[in-house]
Amino acid sequence: MTQEICLRRPDDWHLHLRDGAMLKGVLPETARHFARAIVMPNLVPPVVTGDDARAYRDRILAALPKGMQFEPLMTLYLTEGTDPADVAAAAASGLVKAVKLYPAGATTNSHSGVRDLDKIMPVLEKMAEIGLPLCTHGEVTTAEVDIFDREAVFIDTVLDPLRRRLPELRVVMEHITTEEGAAYAAAGGPNLAATITTHHLIINRNHILVGGIKPHYYCLPVAKREKHRLALRAAATSGNPCYFLGTDSAPHVDALKEHACGCAGCFTATNTMPLLAHVFAEEGALDRLEAFASLNGPAFYRLPPNEAQIRLVRHEQPVSFPDKIITEAGPVTVFNPGFPVHWAVEA
Repeated sequence: MTQEICLRRPDDWHLHLRDGAMLKGVLPETARHFARAIVMPNLVPPVVTGDDARAYRDRILAALPKGMQFEPLMTLYLTEGTDPADVAAAAASGLVKAVKLYPAGATTNSHSGVRDLDKIMPVLEKMAEIGLPLCTHGEVTTAEVDIFDREAVFIDTVLDPLRRRLPELRVVMEHITTEEGAAYAAAGGPNLAATITTHHLIINRNHILVGGIKPHYYCLPVAKREKHRLALRAAATSGNPCYFLGTDSAPHVDALKEHACGCAGCFTATNTMPLLAHVFAEEGALDRLEAFASLNGPAFYRLPPNEAQIRLVRHEQPVSFPDKIITEAGPVTVFNPGFPVHWAVEA
């Protein structure tokens, strides 16, 4: 078995950093291994305008520990009142790299999201014109649709009609969780890509529910059946450039996860790269890890790959990770894969 692998420093194409004390506490966990990240805009209040994005970027950089190198790639939260000219100006300045579509009520802090797609068509048309990607939280929110079917229904009733209506629009299907999502992304052509999270390669819905509810495995989109997990592993390790890493690492303090109405999100920033090495080694695809983590994402976003490298080493004995990250906002539990991990990022 390969004992060591070097790859270009990876990027995270879907990341939650929050703000304030939480931002300060969790940012080093990403910056330790990742050069850049697409930063989600679902703050309270959300990052809606170019000025909002600039101010948030400045807060992120101010929270970065001295000596760490990290570039936040900013996004705007799409609302039915978003100004196409503001979006275009923010993109032209190099500040904003994507716009995020949250169906209203789909996930954490998404209540300001979109209910009527027709109301955002002027923004989408401008984005298609200038080549700015649309990142989608791909779930419908109608009550009659089962939570395990919401991704597939979104593809059929929202995403595919939108792409037929506006084929020039560049779209990222974020955190796909289903066999259908993986297949649709693979067939979508050069204007479509999909991110896959670390945790959806490792857990299925049994991990959340069997033997008692496991709140730290609860995320949205929720993990699905085992056949979907296996389809995601096949996609991520395939080498197909339409798939790349977006951890959707989403910190919440334990008090809000271990709660009668617990928050959705898995915090994987700390140990994503060792976990991915484990998964890719199991699939006999270590030679494709660099493409998934370091090359495919920059290619889609029309950015150069990172020049710096990281080194992953496999140890005979399992390595350990902190159970929790202690922040001034409270403790955040690090994702536990439920199996021994032998890989570590080393200098």
